[in-house]
Amino acid sequence: MSADPTEHAHWRPLWRLQDAMDADIARLYTEAGIEGLKPSYVKELIRLHLRGPMTIAELARSVDLTHSAASQKVAAMRAAGFVTTGAGPDGRSKQVMLTDRTRAIADRLAAEWRATEDTVAELEAELPYPLTRVVADIEAALARRSFHDRIADRLTQDPAWQ
Repeated sequence: MSADPTEHAHWRPLWRLQDAMDADIARLYTEAGIEGLKPSYVKELIRLHLRGPMTIAELARSVDLTHSAASQKVAAMRAAGFVTTGAGPDGRSKQVMLTDRTRAIADRLAAEWRATEDTVAELEAELPYPLTRVVADIEAALARRSFHDRIADRLTQDPAWQ
């Protein structure tokens, strides 16, 4: 066994699958002439299109991110030209708004989202045990005993952790 524990990861195939699927979506954007768009931006962009400008905190709550994660994502989307920011309603917050460029493609982004969700449902129908079922089963197992507690118990047995 290697001394490098990162050489083994049970879920590496899942991570690779997700990366490959995201790369396919990104390729669709490139083929459609939408440069610089990452699949990870689309949920927030659609949400802003449908609900209007939001503060970073509101956007974070809306898409179930931490404020810090949303702030980093907004900074990346701003750098890529998909959103702008301005002073929020209380002077301490930032308001996030779509650029004209993004408003012009927002309906296309929603169409891609719908097509992707339909495709995932089609894939799951082909499987004997769909990923959504796996996730639900893992959540149920973790409700019985948390991920934290499972890891903490193993760490008590590892002298390197002591």
